[in-house]
Amino acid sequence: MSFRPIALTAGVAIILGFATLQAGTVTRQQSDAFARKLALITRHADIKPAPAAGQRIQVTEGELNSWFAFRSQRLLPAGVAPPSIVIIGNGRLTGDVVLDLEAYAQKRRSGGALDPWSLLGGRVPISVTGVLHTKDGRGRFEMQSADLSGIPLPKSMVQELVSYYSRTPDKPQGIRLDDPFELPASIRHIEVGQGQAVVVQ
Repeated sequence: MSFRPIALTAGVAIILGFATLQAGTVTRQQSDAFARKLALITRHADIKPAPAAGQRIQVTEGELNSWFAFRSQRLLPAGVAPPSIVIIGNGRLTGDVVLDLEAYAQKRRSGGALDPWSLLGGRVPISVTGVLHTKDGRGRFEMQSADLSGIPLPKSMVQELVSYYSRTPDKPQGIRLDDPFELPASIRHIEVGQGQAVVVQ
Protein backbone atom coordinates (compact mmCIF):
# COMPACT_ATOMS: atom_id res chain seq x y z
CA MET A 1 0.00 0.00 0.00
CA SER A 2 1.40 3.39 -0.96
CA PHE A 3 1.92 6.17 1.58
CA ARG A 4 -1.11 8.17 0.49
CA PRO A 5 -3.74 5.44 1.13
CA ILE A 6 -2.07 4.72 4.49
CA ALA A 7 -2.28 8.41 5.41
CA LEU A 8 -5.89 8.58 4.24
CA THR A 9 -6.84 5.45 6.15
CA ALA A 10 -5.19 6.67 9.34
CA GLY A 11 -6.78 10.09 8.85
CA VAL A 12 -10.28 8.69 8.45
CA ALA A 13 -9.76 6.47 11.48
CA ILE A 14 -8.64 9.42 13.61
CA ILE A 15 -11.48 11.59 12.35
CA LEU A 16 -14.11 9.02 13.20
CA GLY A 17 -12.55 8.39 16.60
CA PHE A 18 -12.10 5.47 19.04
CA ALA A 19 -15.14 3.48 20.09
CA THR A 20 -16.72 0.16 20.98
CA LEU A 21 -16.53 -2.94 18.80
CA GLN A 22 -20.03 -4.30 18.28
CA ALA A 23 -20.13 -8.11 18.39
CA GLY A 24 -22.02 -9.66 15.50
CA THR A 25 -21.41 -6.77 13.06
CA VAL A 26 -17.81 -7.60 12.14
CA THR A 27 -17.23 -9.54 8.91
CA ARG A 28 -14.51 -9.78 6.27
CA GLN A 29 -17.09 -8.85 3.63
CA GLN A 30 -17.83 -5.56 5.39
CA SER A 31 -14.10 -4.92 5.82
CA ASP A 32 -13.63 -5.39 2.06
CA ALA A 33 -16.57 -3.04 1.39
CA PHE A 34 -14.97 -0.32 3.53
CA ALA A 35 -11.62 -0.80 1.76
CA ARG A 36 -13.34 -0.36 -1.62
CA LYS A 37 -14.96 2.86 -0.38
CA LEU A 38 -11.58 4.18 0.81
CA ALA A 39 -10.24 3.47 -2.68
CA LEU A 40 -13.14 5.44 -4.22
CA ILE A 41 -12.46 8.37 -1.89
CA THR A 42 -8.76 8.32 -2.84
CA ARG A 43 -9.47 8.16 -6.58
CA HIS A 44 -12.01 10.99 -6.37
CA ALA A 45 -9.47 13.18 -4.56
CA ASP A 46 -7.04 12.69 -7.47
CA ILE A 47 -9.46 14.10 -10.07
CA LYS A 48 -8.31 17.59 -11.12
CA PRO A 49 -10.16 19.85 -11.34
CA ALA A 50 -12.59 18.48 -8.77
CA PRO A 51 -16.01 17.63 -10.25
CA ALA A 52 -18.63 20.26 -9.40
CA ALA A 53 -21.16 17.61 -8.38
CA GLY A 54 -18.84 16.07 -5.80
CA GLN A 55 -19.24 12.60 -4.34
CA ARG A 56 -21.09 11.15 -1.35
CA ILE A 57 -19.89 7.85 0.15
CA GLN A 58 -21.89 6.21 2.95
CA VAL A 59 -19.86 4.28 5.52
CA THR A 60 -21.72 2.07 7.97
CA GLU A 61 -20.72 1.35 11.53
CA GLY A 62 -20.36 -2.35 10.68
CA GLU A 63 -18.07 -1.64 7.73
CA LEU A 64 -15.83 0.63 9.76
CA ASN A 65 -15.62 -1.78 12.71
CA SER A 66 -14.92 -4.68 10.35
CA TRP A 67 -12.09 -2.75 8.68
CA PHE A 68 -10.58 -1.96 12.08
CA ALA A 69 -10.83 -5.62 13.12
CA PHE A 70 -9.31 -7.13 9.98
CA ARG A 71 -7.10 -4.48 8.33
CA SER A 72 -5.99 -1.76 10.74
CA GLN A 73 -3.39 -3.45 12.97
CA ARG A 74 -0.30 -2.63 10.89
CA LEU A 75 -1.30 1.05 10.77
CA LEU A 76 -1.73 1.41 14.54
CA PRO A 77 0.99 2.45 17.00
CA ALA A 78 2.45 -0.18 19.31
CA GLY A 79 0.25 -0.78 22.34
CA VAL A 80 -3.04 0.12 20.63
CA ALA A 81 -5.54 -2.66 19.90
CA PRO A 82 -7.77 -2.27 16.84
CA PRO A 83 -10.28 0.41 17.81
CA SER A 84 -13.89 0.51 16.68
CA ILE A 85 -16.77 2.93 16.72
CA VAL A 86 -20.41 3.39 17.68
CA ILE A 87 -21.98 6.14 15.58
CA ILE A 88 -24.77 7.62 17.71
CA GLY A 89 -25.96 10.38 15.39
CA ASN A 90 -26.05 14.18 15.19
CA GLY A 91 -22.26 14.17 15.07
CA ARG A 92 -21.86 12.12 18.27
CA LEU A 93 -19.49 9.17 18.53
CA THR A 94 -18.82 6.95 21.51
CA GLY A 95 -16.86 3.82 22.42
CA ASP A 96 -13.56 2.46 23.66
CA VAL A 97 -10.12 1.22 22.71
CA VAL A 98 -7.79 -1.08 24.64
CA LEU A 99 -4.35 0.43 25.30
CA ASP A 100 -1.26 -1.24 26.75
CA LEU A 101 -0.19 1.46 29.19
CA GLU A 102 2.63 -0.35 31.00
CA ALA A 103 5.57 1.38 29.30
CA TYR A 104 3.94 4.81 29.24
CA ALA A 105 2.64 4.63 32.83
CA GLN A 106 6.10 3.64 34.12
CA LYS A 107 7.64 6.64 32.36
CA ARG A 108 5.02 9.03 33.77
CA ARG A 109 4.91 7.82 37.40
CA SER A 110 6.25 10.33 39.92
CA GLY A 111 6.25 7.95 42.86
CA GLY A 112 3.80 10.06 44.86
CA ALA A 113 0.85 8.43 46.58
CA LEU A 114 -1.59 10.71 44.75
CA ASP A 115 -0.05 10.17 41.31
CA PRO A 116 -2.89 8.80 39.11
CA TRP A 117 -0.37 7.05 36.82
CA SER A 118 0.64 4.85 39.77
CA LEU A 119 -2.76 3.16 39.41
CA LEU A 120 -2.35 2.38 35.72
CA GLY A 121 -0.50 -0.32 33.86
CA GLY A 122 -1.08 -3.24 31.55
CA ARG A 123 -3.95 -3.40 29.06
CA VAL A 124 -6.83 -1.09 29.94
CA PRO A 125 -10.04 -0.06 28.12
CA ILE A 126 -10.46 3.67 27.55
CA SER A 127 -13.96 4.90 26.66
CA VAL A 128 -14.51 8.22 24.90
CA THR A 129 -17.60 10.19 23.89
CA GLY A 130 -17.55 13.28 21.72
CA VAL A 131 -18.90 15.24 18.79
CA LEU A 132 -17.26 15.49 15.37
CA HIS A 133 -17.69 18.91 13.74
CA THR A 134 -16.75 19.22 10.05
CA LYS A 135 -17.21 22.02 7.53
CA ASP A 136 -15.46 23.35 4.42
CA GLY A 137 -12.66 20.79 4.51
CA ARG A 138 -11.89 21.28 8.22
CA GLY A 139 -12.76 19.21 11.26
CA ARG A 140 -12.67 19.36 15.05
CA PHE A 141 -13.38 16.67 17.63
CA GLU A 142 -15.10 17.94 20.79
CA MET A 143 -14.51 15.46 23.60
CA GLN A 144 -17.43 15.34 26.02
CA SER A 145 -16.38 12.56 28.42
CA ALA A 146 -13.91 9.73 28.92
CA ASP A 147 -13.47 6.93 31.42
CA LEU A 148 -11.28 3.98 32.28
CA SER A 149 -13.34 0.94 33.26
CA GLY A 150 -16.11 3.27 34.42
CA ILE A 151 -13.81 5.65 36.32
CA PRO A 152 -13.97 9.19 34.83
CA LEU A 153 -10.75 10.40 33.26
CA PRO A 154 -9.85 14.11 33.23
CA LYS A 155 -9.32 15.61 29.82
CA SER A 156 -5.67 16.31 30.67
CA MET A 157 -4.93 12.58 31.04
CA VAL A 158 -6.78 11.76 27.82
CA GLN A 159 -4.74 14.45 26.06
CA GLU A 160 -1.50 12.93 27.34
CA LEU A 161 -2.48 9.53 25.95
CA VAL A 162 -3.64 10.94 22.61
CA SER A 163 -0.41 12.93 22.27
CA TYR A 164 1.73 9.89 23.12
CA TYR A 165 0.03 7.43 20.75
CA SER A 166 -0.40 9.87 17.84
CA ARG A 167 3.25 10.98 17.64
CA THR A 168 4.92 10.84 14.23
CA PRO A 169 8.30 12.05 12.94
CA ASP A 170 6.50 15.04 11.41
CA LYS A 171 4.42 15.65 14.56
CA PRO A 172 6.60 14.65 17.54
CA GLN A 173 4.15 16.20 20.02
CA GLY A 174 1.22 14.23 18.61
CA ILE A 175 -2.33 15.48 18.12
CA ARG A 176 -4.04 18.06 20.33
CA LEU A 177 -7.66 17.12 21.06
CA ASP A 178 -9.06 20.63 20.61
CA ASP A 179 -7.07 21.56 17.53
CA PRO A 180 -8.94 21.86 14.23
CA PHE A 181 -7.52 19.73 11.43
CA GLU A 182 -7.67 19.50 7.67
CA LEU A 183 -9.84 16.70 6.34
CA PRO A 184 -7.89 14.32 4.08
CA ALA A 185 -8.52 13.47 0.42
CA SER A 186 -10.41 16.69 -0.43
CA ILE A 187 -13.24 15.72 1.94
CA ARG A 188 -15.57 18.70 2.40
CA HIS A 189 -17.42 17.40 5.43
CA ILE A 190 -18.66 14.23 7.14
CA GLU A 191 -22.32 13.80 8.03
CA VAL A 192 -22.50 11.65 11.17
CA GLY A 193 -25.91 9.98 11.38
CA GLN A 194 -27.16 7.02 13.41
CA GLY A 195 -25.09 3.93 12.66
CA GLN A 196 -23.50 5.51 9.60
CA ALA A 197 -21.48 8.45 8.30
CA VAL A 198 -21.53 10.05 4.87
CA VAL A 199 -18.22 11.32 3.48
CA VAL A 200 -18.85 14.30 1.19
CA GLN A 201 -16.11 15.31 -1.28
